[in-house]
Amino acid sequence: MLRPAVAIPFVAVALIWGSTWFVIKGQIGPEVSAHWSVAWRFALATPAMFVLAAIMRLPLAMPRRSHGLAALMGLFQFCGNYSFVYLAELHLTSGIVALLIGLMLVPNAILGKLLLGEPITQRFILASAVAIAGIALLLVNEAQVAPIDGNVALGTLLALVAMLAASIANVIQAGPAGKVVPLVSLLAWAMLYGTGLDFALAWAIDGPPVLPTGTAYWLGTAWLAVVGSVVTFPLYYDLVRKLGAGRAAYNGVLVVVIAMVISTLLEGYKWTPLAIGGAILSMAGLMVALRARQVPEKTAASPSR
Repeated sequence: MLRPAVAIPFVAVALIWGSTWFVIKGQIGPEVSAHWSVAWRFALATPAMFVLAAIMRLPLAMPRRSHGLAALMGLFQFCGNYSFVYLAELHLTSGIVALLIGLMLVPNAILGKLLLGEPITQRFILASAVAIAGIALLLVNEAQVAPIDGNVALGTLLALVAMLAASIANVIQAGPAGKVVPLVSLLAWAMLYGTGLDFALAWAIDGPPVLPTGTAYWLGTAWLAVVGSVVTFPLYYDLVRKLGAGRAAYNGVLVVVIAMVISTLLEGYKWTPLAIGGAILSMAGLMVALRARQVPEKTAASPSR
């Protein structure tokens, strides 16, 4: 689990995604709706992903069932997940949304077991409980020190739906239909389908497209599209295939802590004893999960012939 081929992309994805929560907040405002911000993000990311596939000399032709999988990934990950995340940030602080998305480790593990047959060990369950306790403390602290504006119940519901949508995409891409094609090719098509859905949804809800004029907006969109999407998704989905859906989702726990550090530096986030305790518990759960066996010890000791 700690070999460079896993540790380096794990940390890189966490560092990048930890920064995106701060950037996303600046993409939502009176000038452009949340739906159109998502659409513009993936309108930039999609051609960049196809270019990456071309640079890597990967074939873009896929069997029909892989296109079906790509369409589902586009629906759940690049349309559903991000649409609900951006909408949630209209009602909650970015830190709280990050905390709620960090709980994805639970549905990832459950879906991984149901759909992929990935085992859930007792150590993983213990690590999840510790990490969830840490996230809960961070959530309570965030609510206390940063009063929330907007509809809290609605924002929480939107964030949880976003988490479940991402979890479904995480798990289904690791199945047989996804493994028969190059990951970057699959992601390129998934983003294309997702972008089409994003544009249709934005136009249906908010009317014709609006092009923001601010330089900061487009710089933020470019960062989210190229670095926060094209660079990270191939790395992250490869981690799902190597680590399993449950443990790969622990990346979200590290993302939460990084997001809090960025908030400390750029937004004046105040660390209280409650927040420190939550961060320590979250990281402790992360380390226990990374050292847990992929297969229960009884199964590992008696392999089938």
